[in-house]
Amino acid sequence: MFSGLVQDLGRVEAIDLGPDGARIKVATDLAGDIALGDSIAVNGVCLTATTVDEGGFTADAMQQTLDLTSLAGLGPDTPVNLELALRADQRLGGHIVQGHVDGTGKVLSAEKDGFSLRLRVSVPEQLDRYVIPQGSITIEGVSLTVAECGEGWAEVALIPETQERTNLGRLQVGETVNLECDVIAKYVERMVSPYVRGSAGHTDR
Repeated sequence: MFSGLVQDLGRVEAIDLGPDGARIKVATDLAGDIALGDSIAVNGVCLTATTVDEGGFTADAMQQTLDLTSLAGLGPDTPVNLELALRADQRLGGHIVQGHVDGTGKVLSAEKDGFSLRLRVSVPEQLDRYVIPQGSITIEGVSLTVAECGEGWAEVALIPETQERTNLGRLQVGETVNLECDVIAKYVERMVSPYVRGSAGHTDR
């Protein structure tokens, strides 16, 4: 589990694309805290460290992961948001993030608003119902609060620290981003859906 608070802005050193997936080598200052087999969120995607050295780590992404996330667009020197899995004694400063991407969106606009950057991204139709104003959303592994939303889009406001410490301030219009919705909303929907379906045809006698 993660919190959506980026711990380091790493850099892709190499990506080896093959018929079954990709091997991604990432340089990071977090290397000293990573052990073989650890889970690491890379742009919001939970990956497993398969090799570790003093400069970074390597992780494998299967083809399904590349098809469903933005990782296929990575290249050498691409900055990536990194977060290590939470320990039980850590504060949950963001919100509960699983590292399981629900879908991808496109950057629709990125406009300055005072010291903040207003970032608007498209939201797939199947995820629209989980996005609400002042609710939580994860974009590229970053826990954010929804400032505004409409049919097929969500907008967040990035403070200067978020712009500097993550790759969100570098995004360009048209780029693909990973989206993960609040898992609590998905659990609530699953629990109440039988009752909603059961009452749909109910009539008072």
